[in-house]
Amino acid sequence: MEIAFTKLQGNGNDFVLIDERNGEVIPEEMKGQFAALFCDRRFGIGADGILFLQASEAAEIRMRLFQPDESEAAMCGNGIRCLAKYAYDAGYVKESCSVETGAGIVGVLAGYTGDEFTATITMPAPVFERRGIPAVGEGEYKEEIRGLTVYAANTGVPHAVVFVKEIGAVDIGLIGPVIRNHPSFVEGANVNFVEEAGNDTIRIRTFERGVEDETESCGTGATASAAVARHLGKVGDTVRVETKGGPLVIRFGETVTMEGPAETVFTGVLSV
Repeated sequence: MEIAFTKLQGNGNDFVLIDERNGEVIPEEMKGQFAALFCDRRFGIGADGILFLQASEAAEIRMRLFQPDESEAAMCGNGIRCLAKYAYDAGYVKESCSVETGAGIVGVLAGYTGDEFTATITMPAPVFERRGIPAVGEGEYKEEIRGLTVYAANTGVPHAVVFVKEIGAVDIGLIGPVIRNHPSFVEGANVNFVEEAGNDTIRIRTFERGVEDETESCGTGATASAAVARHLGKVGDTVRVETKGGPLVIRFGETVTMEGPAETVFTGVLSV
């Protein structure tokens, strides 16, 4: 059996995309195992997740994301930009389209400027209340964990946000899992360490749930970090978020949008 795939990346957050728009390619019960096998960077293709592009009754296309730990994520900001690029290049969608995700219908405005593909995603509205994150207790989330003040927001998936003086000094492999698995988070959480850089700019590093490691970038994490920073009065309505893999722009208005690039890395065929 031969399976065609496309490798894409958005600010270094990389994905393997399987096109199931015209029918199932990977059986439902095997999707998690497929992700665990082929996300492996030594024995597989190597990726932060497997994107499945599917037909949708509620939108123009549907995105599903399975992670290296075999779990399915409801939403992924960088992943949806990569999905949009593939769909745009394939002629499935035009500059403006809608994508069904586990976190709801997401609007996308995308296209090329020269050779560079950019997509602006309408993100889920940030939720700060513990019940919506979800987290134990009532009211907005604020906890002291290992001497750090931890805030949280749900931007499609749960995110912890920690402000530090210098993100380069953070031992993310040590403290990231502690916060990610803290018992106050009902479903666990992604963890973002945030450094204020002035002029409505923040720098972040993200430990991602499901990948269980630091990633080069996280779109929902950038949105959550910007949202918490704005909620605390640290930034304004347009925020530049500098990730390890490159910048994203988050805008707050009637809706919340995230703007950033996506690139096709290579295509290939798996013989299974």
